[in-house]
Amino acid sequence: MDAYEQITRNVSEVVTEDEVRALAESPDRKRAYVGYEPSGVLHIGHMLTATKLMELQDAGMDVTVLLADVHAYLNDKGSFEEIRETAERMKAQFLAYGLDEEQTEFVLGSEFQFDREYILDLHALELNTTLSRAERAMAEIKGGDSVKVSQAVYPLMQALDIVYLDVDLAIGGMEQRKVHMLARDVLPAIDEDAPTCMHTPLIADLSSGAGKMSSSTGTTISMEDSTKDIEEKVNAAFCPPTANPDPADDGTERENPVLQIFEYHVFPRFEQVVVERPEKYGGNLTYDDYASLEAELESGELHPMDAKTALASYLDELIAPGREKIRAQK
Repeated sequence: MDAYEQITRNVSEVVTEDEVRALAESPDRKRAYVGYEPSGVLHIGHMLTATKLMELQDAGMDVTVLLADVHAYLNDKGSFEEIRETAERMKAQFLAYGLDEEQTEFVLGSEFQFDREYILDLHALELNTTLSRAERAMAEIKGGDSVKVSQAVYPLMQALDIVYLDVDLAIGGMEQRKVHMLARDVLPAIDEDAPTCMHTPLIADLSSGAGKMSSSTGTTISMEDSTKDIEEKVNAAFCPPTANPDPADDGTERENPVLQIFEYHVFPRFEQVVVERPEKYGGNLTYDDYASLEAELESGELHPMDAKTALASYLDELIAPGREKIRAQK
């Protein structure tokens, strides 16, 4: 595949296509960034964007990972000391997961977000942004019906981070789209370029296939999970024999999370996937790409339970280095 195909593989959206194509013409040493609130343990959402960062590194790009301690503080996630300790643990887990240490720069938000120039630029953005516009961008951090001032400032800081980290490409899950669109709207007001952005998919709820996988609302998969935990969670996952499940009884659209994890986590990291089966059931199945696996699930050649068993094994292999790192940290 060419550089553009490699950079945009498995993404839901690029903003804009022309900008990303221009970036792909000479990707070497270009800089991409993702920001994460330090939460202690990498979960499957972190892993999805981290996998994309690894693909960008393979394309020749350098990566900046913002461990957003100030953002976490504004979101009431603990004291600075607690948050910074958490950030250090997450850094080790990202490297254990597979980010190239030579091509990855880890930055704490507090390293630059207290600088006078940053604060003045932040105030300039505040002067150019209505409260309602900021509120539309902060849906992912808003808790309940009440809005704190810190939550309104939070997305403006995310926009400004792109400038101060001097990156060429901002990466995030689709839940970050509103923040990135805010950045494209407001940064030109302080004479900064609208950022080029790329958004990765969201994995559906593991048990129902509806909505977003989340530890706060349902089952999720993280680096803390044991082999047994992963097997139990995957074996209980929603996995009809199709990539396009029928809507739920209430009309909610659904995805097949087992297939999504194969597509966005497993195939980008393994050249070949082998589904082991006894000879009496036809023997092993081997897949060189995701499309082939999906097609055989649709046709009935691949049984959902066999797909789950294989997925649990490959996920466990991906998570094992991080799991060992967490045990060492404890």
